[in-house]
Amino acid sequence: MNRMKLEELLYQGIETELGGIKVYEKALAASVTPEFRKEMGEYLEQTREHERIYRDMFANLGLDPERMTPGREVVRAKTDALVKSIDMAIEGAGPGGAELVAAEAVIDAEAKDYQNWMLIGLVTHKADDLSDHEKQVLSDAFDRVHQQEHQHLFHTMGWARELWMQTLGLDAEIPPREERMETKSMLGAATAAASRTHSRM
Repeated sequence: MNRMKLEELLYQGIETELGGIKVYEKALAASVTPEFRKEMGEYLEQTREHERIYRDMFANLGLDPERMTPGREVVRAKTDALVKSIDMAIEGAGPGGAELVAAEAVIDAEAKDYQNWMLIGLVTHKADDLSDHEKQVLSDAFDRVHQQEHQHLFHTMGWARELWMQTLGLDAEIPPREERMETKSMLGAATAAASRTHSRM
C-alpha cells in the first residue's frame, strides 16, 4: 500500500469535515422548512464530532492535522465554491430556491465525505502492511462514523428530490420517505428512491 497516498486521503478527509461544517452552517442560513432545518442542525453537530474523531485519529497516528497538501487545497477550494453557491442562491433565488441549492451543496460535500470514509473502511481490510495499531485506529474511527455518513448523503438526496418536487408544483413528501424508512444504507436509499419513483403521491 502507498502510505503517502493513505496520508493524503486522511488529510483530504479532515478538510472535507471542516468544509462540511461550513456548508452545513450555510445550509442552516438558507433553511425555511422546519424539518429540513432540524436535520441540517443534527448533521452539523455530527460533522463537528467527525472532525474531532479525525483529530484523535491523527494524534494516534502521529500526523499533523494542520498540514496542508495539494489535495487538501483542492478540497478547500471546492468547499468555498459550494458555500458561495448557497450565498448566491440566498441573494437571488428566494427562500425556497436557496434551500434547494443548499440541499444540493450538502450532497456534493457529503459525496466526497462518504467516499473518504468508505475508503478508510476498505483500507482496514485490504492493507496487510499496516500495523495492528494503525488498523485499530482506522477501524475504530470508521465504526463510529460510517452509519451517520450513509444518512447524511442519502437522506439529503431524498430532501433534494422532494424540495425539487415542491418547486415544480408537484406533491412533495416532507420529510422524504428516506426519513420515515430510517434509511441507513445505499441499498435502503435505492429502495426508498425507487418506491418514490413508482408512487403516485
